[in-house]
Amino acid sequence: MTRKGYLALDVLVATLATPAGLAGTYLGALSLLSSAPKPRPGKTSIRFAVVVPAHNEALCIANTVRSLAEVDYPPANMRIVVVADNCTDETAEVARLAGAEVMTRNDASRRGKGYALHLAFEELLDQRDVKSVQPVDAVVVVDADTVVSPNILQAFAAGLLAGEQVLQATYRVANHDATWRTSLMAVAFACIHDVRSIGRERLGLSTGLRGNGMCFSAEALRLVPHRAASLVEDVEHGLDLGEAGIRVAFVPEASVHAEMPEHAEESASQRERWELGRAKLKRQRLPRLVRRAAVDRDPILADLAIDLAIAPLARVSLVLGVAMVGSSLWRGLVGRWPKAIWPTGVGLVGLVGHVGVGWRQSGTGMAGFRALLHIPGYLLWKLGLRSLRTSSPEKVLVNATGDAEEWVRTKRNSERSQ
Repeated sequence: MTRKGYLALDVLVATLATPAGLAGTYLGALSLLSSAPKPRPGKTSIRFAVVVPAHNEALCIANTVRSLAEVDYPPANMRIVVVADNCTDETAEVARLAGAEVMTRNDASRRGKGYALHLAFEELLDQRDVKSVQPVDAVVVVDADTVVSPNILQAFAAGLLAGEQVLQATYRVANHDATWRTSLMAVAFACIHDVRSIGRERLGLSTGLRGNGMCFSAEALRLVPHRAASLVEDVEHGLDLGEAGIRVAFVPEASVHAEMPEHAEESASQRERWELGRAKLKRQRLPRLVRRAAVDRDPILADLAIDLAIAPLARVSLVLGVAMVGSSLWRGLVGRWPKAIWPTGVGLVGLVGHVGVGWRQSGTGMAGFRALLHIPGYLLWKLGLRSLRTSSPEKVLVNATGDAEEWVRTKRNSERSQ
């Protein structure tokens, strides 16, 4: 190859490596800001409704309702509302026996968590004019397989009294010590839900919504009604809020803990839904977000666009790893490092720092460290999922457009033995 050929190839490889390098650099920068702010004192005067959307969750809904009933908050100022959405089991009955109010929804043409939330929000806000029912000041959303920290409502109350309109608790893995997959997921959750969120909160940006442990003031729900119904309805509504000028504040002192799949089959189903839904949302919303951020010079919209554009951690890791191997081979063949080494090297340093801080904050200890050693195999597994999606689209577990045509429920670990 001629000198010009080497130069052209060098520039091409550097260009391909730059997006992943910038992603790693961005994540590393947020990691430097990830020391948690001091918690604010909570008060108990705000009236909450805690909404639990549920589809065929008879096995775990009682545990979630009990967890909510045991929070450190006056019972007179909180309601627990389970939305039994298109259920074919005893979810509604079990929830009532556990002490929750129950809304039952049956609509085969519109199935999904987003529709369940829309019903709950609409009815709870309409009740502000009913004399026999005290109006709610804020609505909290908790998934049906979740255990919450006892201080969650006090922490949300403190944020609301400080002037925030939408808040997000930290989202953690309950069964992080079950398998290497759940340990690895716990580290990933800590990276996304703790490290990134704390960094963005310290910069006064919007942390986005995570689907579980969300809090909305009644005023925010009136200003920006919940209309999201995609596979990633939480991310979608977070973008709607950002475009309306409402940021999502992070509340690190409060937490929700939910089970993650322990086995490859359920994990594949979950990852497919998340990534297909996010990919569709990126195609639909990213160009508009970038335009609005540039025209309005809005740092919150710019950060939301960056967060939406960044590929999953596994993909960023894979691209940077391949780029580093390629750069090393280039160094051996040509006798000098290629231009790609700069974005690759800086991105890798940022990514390693990001994952390291996430591991430390995940609380998984040596189990989490050992899980990180499975990353090469995990990346190959993810490549296999992408290959399956491309070669056999009929095997994908959700609609390829990313639409939530039905509530695709992840099988719980306790159900495998039944």
